[in-house]
Amino acid sequence: MEFVLFRYGFHYQTAEGRDGMIRITKQTDYGIVLLTHLAAHADRQYAAPELAAETRLPLPMVSKILKLLARDGLLASHRGVKGGYSLARPAEEISMAEIIAALEGPIAITECISVESDCSHEALCPVRSNWQRINLAVRSALEGISLAEMAQPKKQQLVTLGRGELAGAQLQEA
Repeated sequence: MEFVLFRYGFHYQTAEGRDGMIRITKQTDYGIVLLTHLAAHADRQYAAPELAAETRLPLPMVSKILKLLARDGLLASHRGVKGGYSLARPAEEISMAEIIAALEGPIAITECISVESDCSHEALCPVRSNWQRINLAVRSALEGISLAEMAQPKKQQLVTLGRGELAGAQLQEA
């Protein structure tokens, strides 16, 4: 199975040739857009209205996302007249997995992967261990992509999932 990282999630093609998508939320997509903008201008601090204007994203959503990212330690919040937000660490040290977890919660493709699972079939599920393998592969791929890589405008191979077969993931516009 080949996974391709698109702007809104991982695209894959089933054995039958059907397309599928594991999606991230719009909030997470916007969060990544904001963080890549901050990474590209790491020497500056941005107030929420300024960042919203430069990225052309709605201010209420930008404000909410910035607060979530600051709460999880990905952004530093600076008070005062020249205050604003900046990256808390270098972009090379921030992974996509951290960003997604900050905005969506733990990365878990199925309910049984999360610690708070309410699945009544979990104890007897014949595919749970395989879902855990898939979840680990996706999480590892996301941990292997830094914010610095996402901030680069060129298309490049970001990750390889699976058994090293023809499974290169490239950032593409959907």
